[in-house]
Amino acid sequence: MQTPEKLDYKKAFKELYMPSSKPAAVDVPEMTFIAVDGRGDPNNNPDYQKSIEILYGLSFTVKMSKLGSAPIEGYFEYVVPPLEGLWSAEGQPIGDNISDKSKLCWTSMIRQPEFVTSEVFEWAKNTLGKKEPSLDLSNARLMTFTEGLCVQAMHKGSYDEEAATIGKMHEFMEANGFTEDFSQERQHHEIYLSDPRRCAPERLKTVIRLPVRKI
Repeated sequence: MQTPEKLDYKKAFKELYMPSSKPAAVDVPEMTFIAVDGRGDPNNNPDYQKSIEILYGLSFTVKMSKLGSAPIEGYFEYVVPPLEGLWSAEGQPIGDNISDKSKLCWTSMIRQPEFVTSEVFEWAKNTLGKKEPSLDLSNARLMTFTEGLCVQAMHKGSYDEEAATIGKMHEFMEANGFTEDFSQERQHHEIYLSDPRRCAPERLKTVIRLPVRKI
């Protein structure tokens, strides 16, 4: 009997996860995420690192539910998607200059497969809470939203050098009749395809996505 292939969102939706370094427009459909909100410099903020621990803990609790006695309805084999982040500066767009990281507000998040409902999410929180009682899961939430029309590009290199890529994205917007269209959910968006603990800064790959509308 043939084993069903795991759904890898990065491979199945390359236009969303593996864009060119050349900016392009993309219409992002509805997705569901487990998310944790916070603020401050992610480089020296223990809450940011804790948010990542919570996100992966909950995501792998869902993924490994197949080993339990009560399978989740609609479950299918999949690869846990990459870590993502929405970023603003005290509620305002961060713009090209993100050097003052103490003012950053962030939503760390990991996409969830389509079978993850609010009931599945609450089950995962209860299950992980019993396994890791020291983890504070109170800030974790299930978030579903449609990001819509965006301009995105692959940034290669250090996070501190993103301004150059964002500048090219703004040039693309101006040349193609787009303007930024930020809102509470539609923010500066990053998808982290590399692990900074195991990858040299110059080799990091990060999808940068900015919400736009036609002028």
